Amino acid sequence: MKRIFFAAIAFLLLACNDDFLDQVPDDRLTFDATFSQRNNVDQYLANIYSRIPNEMAQRYTTTQHSGPWTGASDEAEYVWSFHWGNYLDVGDWNATTGEVSSLWSNFYRGIRAASTFIQNVDNCQDCQPDRINQYKAEAKALRAFFYYNLIRSWGPVILLGNEPIPADADLSGLKRNTMQECVDYIVAELDEAADELEGISFDGQNAGRMSRPFALAIKEKTLLLNASPLFNGNSDYSEMVDEEGIQLISQTVDNSKWQDAADAAKAFIDEYVPGTFSLYRENDANGTYSPYLSTRNVMTTDWNDEIIFARTRGQIYYHYDVTPLHSGISNSEVKGAGGLSATQEMVDAYFMANGRSIDDPASGYTEDGFSQYQSPFDFTQRSTYNQWVNREPRFYVGITYNNSLWLNRTSVGNIITETWYNGNSGRAAGGNDYPPTGYIVRKNMITGPRGNQDRTIPMLRLAEIYLDYVEALNEVDPGNPDILIYLNEIRDRAGIPGYGEDGLEVPSSQAEMREAIHKERRVELAFENVRYFDVRRWKEGVDYFDGPKHGMDINAPQEVDFYNVVEFENRVFDLRHHLFPIPQDEINANPALIQNTGW
Repeated sequence: MKRIFFAAIAFLLLACNDDFLDQVPDDRLTFDATFSQRNNVDQYLANIYSRIPNEMAQRYTTTQHSGPWTGASDEAEYVWSFHWGNYLDVGDWNATTGEVSSLWSNFYRGIRAASTFIQNVDNCQDCQPDRINQYKAEAKALRAFFYYNLIRSWGPVILLGNEPIPADADLSGLKRNTMQECVDYIVAELDEAADELEGISFDGQNAGRMSRPFALAIKEKTLLLNASPLFNGNSDYSEMVDEEGIQLISQTVDNSKWQDAADAAKAFIDEYVPGTFSLYRENDANGTYSPYLSTRNVMTTDWNDEIIFARTRGQIYYHYDVTPLHSGISNSEVKGAGGLSATQEMVDAYFMANGRSIDDPASGYTEDGFSQYQSPFDFTQRSTYNQWVNREPRFYVGITYNNSLWLNRTSVGNIITETWYNGNSGRAAGGNDYPPTGYIVRKNMITGPRGNQDRTIPMLRLAEIYLDYVEALNEVDPGNPDILIYLNEIRDRAGIPGYGEDGLEVPSSQAEMREAIHKERRVELAFENVRYFDVRRWKEGVDYFDGPKHGMDINAPQEVDFYNVVEFENRVFDLRHHLFPIPQDEINANPALIQNTGW
C-alpha cells in the first residue's frame, strides 16, 4: 500500500514543470480555478514536493535540485569533469556559478509556492475540510524544510513571511534575517505542522508525504545545526552585521542550544521508539542475524521500520554511477560506469571487525600483502589485499574494491570486478567511465534489476537521529549514560563491539567521546549526503576537505603496482567555503543583501 501514493506522486512530479508553478495568470478567475478542483490542487501540491532534492542524481544538480554533497566531501570523487562537486573540490566556483543560483532559486520557488498554496487551498470545492487541513500542514512542513535546506548551505537567509509575495513585487529592500530568527521561524512552523499532522497516517497512500515524525525530525536537525560551532559563537563571521548593527550570526557561544537539540532528539525517540521506528535488522538464509544484510538493506528495503522519510527514486542515474563498467559484458543490468569513486580517506575510516580504527595498534590491521578471504557478500574465499581483510560489515556494504564479486548475479552469473588499469572496470577499458581512485561506491546499490524505478530514496532514518542525540548530549551533559547506550546500539546493529565490550575502552573524556561520535557518523552515514554538512557545521572543512586526497594507483600498468596509495587530487577548501555565497544576481538586484564572508 505504501507505494500507491508514490506511484501517483511520481506521475505528477514528471507531469509538472516550473511554468505551472511560477505562472502568474492575467485573469484572476483562471488562477482561482487552479484551486477549485482537487485534481488541480493535488497537481499543485505535487509540484511543491518536486522541489525536494533527488540526491541520488548528483550528476545533474540543476535538473534534479540535488547538491554535490558526496563528491564535494572527502568521501568520494566523480570521474566526470562536468560534475559540480569537482569544481568545488578545486575551489573553482563563486557567487556567479549557475548551480549556486539554481539551488537557491529552487528552494525559494518552493517556499513561494507553498505560501500560495496555503493561502488558496480553501477554495477547493471538492476537498473535504480534513483534507484541506492536511494539505495546509503538508505545505507548511515543506516550506520549513526548504528553509532548512537553505540555512544549512547559506546560513542566515531572507524570511519571506507566510504571505505569498507577488511575482512583480519590489524585493530590493529585503534583508537577511539573523540565523537565530531563521531557526526560530523554522522550528515554530515545524511545531505547528507536526501538531496539525498528528493522528494522520504516514504510510499507505500517505507514504512519502510530510508527516508529524518528519517535521519533528527536521526540527531536531535545525536545532543541531544552530548549536554547532559554525553558527554558535563563530568569530569568523563577526563582520556580517546589518546596517542596524545586528550580528547575523551570534558571536557568543550558547551551550543551551545543544540542550535544545538533545531535548528535541530525545522527544522524537520517546514518542516513536519503540513502536513506530526501530533500527533495521535482518537475518540471513539460516535465520542468523546478519549485520551485513542489515546495514546494506536498510537503504534498499522500501519503507522499512528505520526510514523516517524517503523520496521517489525517479531517474536512476545513481545506479549507473556505482555499477562497474565490466568490459566485455553486454548485459545492461551489470554494466555501468563505476564513476562514483570512494577516496582512500573514506576507505580508511571504516573500523576493523573488532570495532577498532585501523590506526589502533590492537586493531589487527595489515597495510600490505594478500590473504585468502571470504567477504560477507561472497560465497568463497578470494585473494584480497590485506587492507580490505577483516573490516567491519559496513565496509563491505560501502566499497567495491579490486577482485571483488559484483552484487547483481541474477542475470549474468558471477562477475569479478577488476578496477586496476587493465582490469574489466579499469581506466584502459573505461575511456571516460572508470573509478579515479580504484574504489567504487557500493552503498545504496540494489541487487535486482538496475532499471527498477519503483523504489524510494531514503532521506532520513532513525540511526541519524540517534547519532544527533548523542552528539548534542555529549556537548551539554558529557557522561550521560544515554550517550553510550545509543552509540552502542548503532555499533551493535553494525556487528562490531560497543565501547566497554570485548576490551574496547569507553572514551574517557568529552573530547574523546566527541571523536568517537564523529567517527561513527562518518561510517554509519557514509554516502548519505551527511558528511559534507557535518564537517562544515563542525567548522572542520579546512582539516578534512583541503589538501591531497588519495586512492589506488589506477595508472599503474602492472596490477601489483595498483596497490600503491597515491594522490589523485589536491583539493582546495578555505574558511569561506563553510558557507555558500549568496548568488551574485540576487546581490545585484538587492543591494541590501549582505554577502557571506570571503565572497
